[in-house]
Amino acid sequence: MLSPVDDSYCDDPGPRDACGVFGVWAPGEEVAKLTYFGLYALQHRGQESAGMAVSNGERIMVFKDMGLVSQVFNESTLNSLSGHMAVGHCRYSTTGASTWSNAQPTFRGTPDYGIALAHNGNLTNTDELQEWLETSAEAPEVPRKDKMDSTSDTALVTALLTVHGGNGLREAALEVLPRLRGAFCLVFSNEHTLFAARDPQGIHPLVLGRLANGWVVASETAALDIIGASLIREVEPGELVSVDASGLSSVRFAEADPKGCLFEYVYLARPDTLISGRRVHAVRVEIGRTLALEYPVDADMVIPTPESGTPSAIGYAEASGIPFGLGLVKNSYVGRTFIQPSQTIRQLGIRLKLNPIRDVIEGKRLVVVDDSIVRGNTQRALVKMLREAGAAEVHVRIASPPVQWPCFYGIDFATRAELIAPGLSVDEICRSLGADSLGYISIEGLTASTGVSGKKLCRACFDGHYPVPVPADRAQEMGLENTIG
Repeated sequence: MLSPVDDSYCDDPGPRDACGVFGVWAPGEEVAKLTYFGLYALQHRGQESAGMAVSNGERIMVFKDMGLVSQVFNESTLNSLSGHMAVGHCRYSTTGASTWSNAQPTFRGTPDYGIALAHNGNLTNTDELQEWLETSAEAPEVPRKDKMDSTSDTALVTALLTVHGGNGLREAALEVLPRLRGAFCLVFSNEHTLFAARDPQGIHPLVLGRLANGWVVASETAALDIIGASLIREVEPGELVSVDASGLSSVRFAEADPKGCLFEYVYLARPDTLISGRRVHAVRVEIGRTLALEYPVDADMVIPTPESGTPSAIGYAEASGIPFGLGLVKNSYVGRTFIQPSQTIRQLGIRLKLNPIRDVIEGKRLVVVDDSIVRGNTQRALVKMLREAGAAEVHVRIASPPVQWPCFYGIDFATRAELIAPGLSVDEICRSLGADSLGYISIEGLTASTGVSGKKLCRACFDGHYPVPVPADRAQEMGLENTIG
């Protein structure tokens, strides 16, 4: 299967999450098809590869490949994956190259059972874990991480569970999970039991749902909705959940210290998903209202950068009294392509993704609402395109503070040197974009819009304060100083 080429020809592909995870335990149901639809709902979290591992109680069958969920699986493949339990994954690489060997779920066998594992997030102490793996008495033949068939940190966790699995997978997990640092939402299984675990900070979302005949875990509630599962609750930070024939059980492997990712509200999560009891769409509308209060402007129309800017543009229009309009049309099919664009196509830039409706915007003073600015290339091209289409003024409003720091927990931002915000004032960024004015929501305004205390959020990409310590070599490489806290 061909591997999709990224939309980097648009010069500013934006932040990407590491992946989406899904698990289902439902005897008598077509668990492979449930997993397919669950992953389909999580496709926005990762588009490089997809896979699932299905157990029938005696063996685990794994199928994975490069590409989108709909490209990896077909009816015939799904019909061949029969069983009562499944673990699924869709991936965007942040640790480990985008290759077939790094597609998930990973799989390793012990003398007594197999282990299939899917992971969302990034670990920050892989060197320490590698050393622990190598010094384990039970693992004299375990190769180094860089010599494994997979180079992702997920493969390292799977190997540790295998090495320490002599007393069963649950006991292995309770030994391994407290040693992991960073962000991890894990869904894994042996032939009989489904497990789910979330890091003590709960950086990325993981939810538990109920089917008539079983249980589901997923990265977002949208994946529960698509298969008709009811939301029970979030998997708690520092919690290990297991499901088998005897029912659901839970144990805590670490004390909870919630630090949910603030960027999930801004961009990563689907707008129809619930996080901490609030619909993401409602949060984004509130962000727009706050943005209008913090950065008002006289204008004729508020337009979003589709689609991630739409809820906040609605909120901005409501609070400001400026009419909301759709001035840009998005080509939904350009996000992933299977051809490498030529230089001629590259020069078309943002027009491959967005096209202005001249009749709507000509002669208008526009407020353009977007979710974030990373490198600034997209917004620069957008402002130019709107002016060429006849906009009288272009006022840019951003539904997040300036992105100034890299993420070590599973979001693939640009490096700090590539980010536009560090070292430039807002006025300087505005001039760089060619806009008439520029306003970012304040970090206090963004936090208040979520309804979650700032003490329970990870805001590191905005303020540089990392809730889980960053490895010293990575911190030095990124030019980070005094940012741990």
